[in-house]
Amino acid sequence: MSLMKTPLWIIGICLSALVSGCGPKSEATVAINLDTPTTVEASCGQCQLGMKGRKGCDLAIRHNGTAYFVDGFKITDLEADNHAAGGMCTTVRQAKVTGQTTANGRFAAATFELLPVEKP
Repeated sequence: MSLMKTPLWIIGICLSALVSGCGPKSEATVAINLDTPTTVEASCGQCQLGMKGRKGCDLAIRHNGTAYFVDGFKITDLEADNHAAGGMCTTVRQAKVTGQTTANGRFAAATFELLPVEKP
C-alpha cells in the first residue's frame, strides 16, 4: 500500500506514537532516593512546573529534569504569600531536601529547607 492510499487515521496514530515520548518530563518517571541533603528546584507544581494535579497550588520539586509532587510538606508551610514576587507560585526556587519517591510517583520528603533567594 502506498503512502498516498494509506488512511489518514493510520498516519495520525503513527505520528502520535512517534511524538508521545517527546517534550519535558512533567510527571515522575524515575525513582530517586536522596539520603543526604540535595539541592533541587522547588516551586508550585501547577503554576511553575507545568504539572497536572488538583485545582490549587501544590509543592513540587524538580530533580534531574523530572518533577515530583511532594508529600510531607505543604506549599503553605514554607512562605506566607506564595503569589508574591519571589514566592513559590511565581518563581522556581532552590531547596535542600532528603527523601525518596513512592510507588505512586510522588516524592516523600523527610526534610525540606527552602534556600534564600539569591540577590543579584
